[in-house]
Amino acid sequence: MPYPAVRPTGRSFDPGNWPVRTYNAQDGAEVRLLYGSKRYNLKLSLTYANITDLKASEFLAHYEETIGTFKTFTFTGDAKVALFDGWRGASSALDPPTGVNWRYEQQPQVDSVRPGISTVTVSLIGVI
Repeated sequence: MPYPAVRPTGRSFDPGNWPVRTYNAQDGAEVRLLYGSKRYNLKLSLTYANITDLKASEFLAHYEETIGTFKTFTFTGDAKVALFDGWRGASSALDPPTGVNWRYEQQPQVDSVRPGISTVTVSLIGVI
C-alpha cells in the first residue's frame, strides 16, 4: 500500500545537519571534522485537518504496513503530487528534498473532530 494521496493542510520541514564533530583544546583552539557528505536527521511533519475517517484510517494502515517505525518508504505517484503540490519556493533551498527515503518517527496521531471527521498528524524522519 503506498502512502495515502491526501494533500496536507500543514507542513513543517527541518533540513537536518551534516555529521560534524567538534574538538576543543584546553587553550581554546577548535577543530571541526566533517564525517560525511550528506545531511542526516531530516524531519517532516504533516497535518491533515478535517479529513474523513476513511482517509484517516489509510494513514494507520500505511503505518501498520511499514511495521511502525521500522521500514522506510518514498512518496510516489498521486501521493507525491498531493504532498509537494503548492510547496515550491523561490530557490532550490526551499524546495522539498528528493531522493530521500522516509520512516515514521512515531505513530500517526488521530484527533476526532466530529463524527466521521478527523485530523491526522504524521511525523517522519528522512533517511538518505
